[in-house]
Amino acid sequence: MSRQPDATGCPDQPGRVLVVDDDADLRVMLAELLAGAGYRVDQAADGQSGLHLALTRAYQVMVLDRGLPALDGLDLLARLRRQGFDVPVLILTARGSVADRVAGLDAGAEDYLVKPFDIDEFLARVRALWRRHLRGATELPIGRGLLDVAQRVVRTRTGDVALSGREFDLLHLLARHPNVVYQRADLREQVFADTASESIVDTYVYYLRRKLGRKVVRTVRGTGYRLGEL
Repeated sequence: MSRQPDATGCPDQPGRVLVVDDDADLRVMLAELLAGAGYRVDQAADGQSGLHLALTRAYQVMVLDRGLPALDGLDLLARLRRQGFDVPVLILTARGSVADRVAGLDAGAEDYLVKPFDIDEFLARVRALWRRHLRGATELPIGRGLLDVAQRVVRTRTGDVALSGREFDLLHLLARHPNVVYQRADLREQVFADTASESIVDTYVYYLRRKLGRKVVRTVRGTGYRLGEL
């Protein structure tokens, strides 16, 4: 039985999701899951069909496989982004290395999920992308909270938390690519370009954790940092 849309992010009115995957059984299963959650779903079995649908119909979320016939998933996404397609995209693929995830996110995807996957996690990620679509680029989800880009504050259940300029820049970068693990050197270059020492990254991670809790930024041992949750 279909679940009624609720405050977790499902639309008040049916939204449309495009699923592009050449695995027919998986594609049908995803479509049924999404339909049961209150979405309308279109399906495409190859890159060219996905490109045509994406450019001729209005969608709120796109679920995209990388290994597609006719047109590779990343090539498809790059073409869409060049043509102004700004719908949030979840890449769903068996390619799970860090390099693969980075390539997917750099191609323009908002999220990246590796097969096999948990159904509840998949639906939660679609809900998060749905919320991002509804709010545009002005708010980014961080666990159960939101980063308000315009006001440069984090909105939590207990109130708003103001951030300094560098705190905001660091959290904003992590929130825009929530599944990327950033090395300290990369964070220093992108957020603190005028600061020589990589220790500045650790300092501002400490500041964010002091304001928002230790889980807001996750440490990936031996690598660096990624977005956590509130």
